[in-house]
Amino acid sequence: MKLSVVMPCYNEAKTVDKIVGIVLAQPFDLELVIVDDGSTDGTPEKLNELAKTDPRIRVFLQPQNMGKGAALRRGFKEALGDIVIVQDADLEYDPTEYGKLIKPIAEDRADVVFGSRFLAGPHRVLYFWHSIGNKMLTLASNVVTDLNLTDMETCYKVFRRDVIQGLTLEEDRFGFEPEVTAKLSRIKGLRIYEESISYAGRTYEEGKKIGWRDGFRAGYVIVKYGIFKR
Repeated sequence: MKLSVVMPCYNEAKTVDKIVGIVLAQPFDLELVIVDDGSTDGTPEKLNELAKTDPRIRVFLQPQNMGKGAALRRGFKEALGDIVIVQDADLEYDPTEYGKLIKPIAEDRADVVFGSRFLAGPHRVLYFWHSIGNKMLTLASNVVTDLNLTDMETCYKVFRRDVIQGLTLEEDRFGFEPEVTAKLSRIKGLRIYEESISYAGRTYEEGKKIGWRDGFRAGYVIVKYGIFKR
């Protein structure tokens, strides 16, 4: 089965070379779909150079900074593989774990897999209140979706391509996570799995972008798509 790795990218010139190399080293038939979201730090130039080195890399440039959700919509639209996985460009998530994440789909036991940072996987010790916020948002999402996820906000979400391309997604920023979770929960008969993953989070000094405003937006999105736009 062919794997499409969709990578939204915004001002990641310091890490993009390394993460691209790790992704391409994985032992799968894959393509890497990178969507640059209006970077201003030289990332687009780096991406265009990388694309010349390997035909598996496909680069798409957003006309301006539109947000992670908008970049993912573009990437999902362009994906050609049987399985689609989201990969951030910041080295927080480890591509060497693709095998266990796609296995339930490859074995036809699942249609979607969430990689959970809270199922006993190793992780860098960082912000206590971030972890509490993630767990509260996951709990709120579970209340309205009737799922029993442990990590709704995880980057590592894996889909059968027909599933993700069949959704109409609207959120432009980090609201993608609760929106896609809510919409997946309403697909009758959809099989969702979770798998433990490691996590090497960044500090804000190292380039972390998500903040408290995004947390409030996520709460709003949970109510919007979980209750009012069912």
